Amino acid sequence: MLRLIILLAILGGLAFGIGQLADQPGDISINWGSTHIETSLLTGACVAAFTLVAFSFLWNLIRFIFRIPSLLTIASGARRRAKGYAAVSRGMIALGAGDHKTARSAAKEAERHLKGAPLALLLKAQSAQLAGDRPAAENAFSEMAEHPETRVLGLRGLHVEARRRGDHVAAHAHALEAQKLTAAAWAGDAVLEHHAAHENWAEALAGVERSAAAKLIDKATANRQRAVLKTAIALQQEASNPDGALVQAREAVSLSPLLVPANTLAANLLIRNGDTRRAKKLIESIWPKVQHPDLASAYVNLRQGDKASERLSRAEALLKMTPNSLYARLAVAGAATEARNIERACAVLEPVAGLEGAARPSVKICLAMAALEEAQGSAGSRARDWLARAARAPRDEAWIADGMVSDVWQPVSPVSGKLDAFQWQRPVERLAAYVVEPAPEIIAEPARIDVTPPAAQPSLTKPWVKPVPKALIPVIFPQANAPDDPGNAFTPLEQNTETEAVKKSRFGGLFR
Repeated sequence: MLRLIILLAILGGLAFGIGQLADQPGDISINWGSTHIETSLLTGACVAAFTLVAFSFLWNLIRFIFRIPSLLTIASGARRRAKGYAAVSRGMIALGAGDHKTARSAAKEAERHLKGAPLALLLKAQSAQLAGDRPAAENAFSEMAEHPETRVLGLRGLHVEARRRGDHVAAHAHALEAQKLTAAAWAGDAVLEHHAAHENWAEALAGVERSAAAKLIDKATANRQRAVLKTAIALQQEASNPDGALVQAREAVSLSPLLVPANTLAANLLIRNGDTRRAKKLIESIWPKVQHPDLASAYVNLRQGDKASERLSRAEALLKMTPNSLYARLAVAGAATEARNIERACAVLEPVAGLEGAARPSVKICLAMAALEEAQGSAGSRARDWLARAARAPRDEAWIADGMVSDVWQPVSPVSGKLDAFQWQRPVERLAAYVVEPAPEIIAEPARIDVTPPAAQPSLTKPWVKPVPKALIPVIFPQANAPDDPGNAFTPLEQNTETEAVKKSRFGGLFR
């Protein structure tokens, strides 16, 4: 709208000027040597305007003639760039399709047309990685690291390649340099994992603070990582500086109230200092939310030198808070067995021991039943039977990180070096291969007629067993039980051929 107004104003001004020239005619007289020119003002103005237009056209023509070489160069560069970006497009599509040959040829073409361009270098590095050419990929990433606009991307590629070849020192150096240039999430995570893997807990905690300040991680994740690192510091100081370890453990609990290792360590340190009241209150506050055997053990053994009946009463308090907790039942059963209260131990184990139609008992339940049989003074075969069932029972929950099972929590995975990798969960059961041995092939020989006396004449059909080649003899591997399988038909001691009635009568002695 503003442009239209300006245009109308210019046209109006021109019209007004032309009108003034037409209303007030004048004369122009030019004397140049012997030449004398005389004309009106309007005609002189038109001639002057035409002369200016002709001069401008001539000037532009001359400029165009002199700019032809540069224009040809610009056009040639535009064609090269078009070919280069077309090659980059083909290469990216080939990378997505997993065609490393097409990707590498497109990368070479893009490098020829787009020398040093970021996309060409990226395509070159990615195609080399896809083809498995690690040195070429590192060279491409090194070239990218030399350009300011692709420096961080090149450092990340060098970091990845260094980790692939196992050079963790170089990988840490690249991540640290990238962290100085920009607030990249991958650089912060890599630096944090490096410090955590080398147990540099203070440096790792500082890295978490930097990531939180740069808003690379949310508040909940930052608090969880702070709690894990403070728990690691507390574990490191537990023997040398118990007071400092207690401070770190309590800070970890305040940051992440459901972190079991921090709560367990804080409770144990409070018990060691004689502050059983706070330890009891701490465990009681977390037990309804998270049940763990370490917490149950710390609560039951709250005071050293207590009677077995007192430990049993504390275990009963845990079971009262969480009636469906397996660990509370195991704590009550263990304390009741120590207190020689066999009837109470049987009562809490019976619903989970598989004797009331429940699921298969786990290893800890089978071991508790074996201990109960020994405490009851039953026949040794009953305890051995429960121990045999424990050998093939489902495994209980444990600390698992990257496929590794551990009975003790660790702040860092020893496999990948990842912080807070251990999770309390049940290991996955897998069925082993089981090959059924085929029955031997029975082949009947055709009837044969012989003239020998009947007493010496052989049978008309003589069965014989076709020998099985040695290479085809099957190997039987042990098979784990399915979750709903009541157990294998064979125990390590003897073949179990008892009926359900016999089993009930044999196990019935546990719950008299």
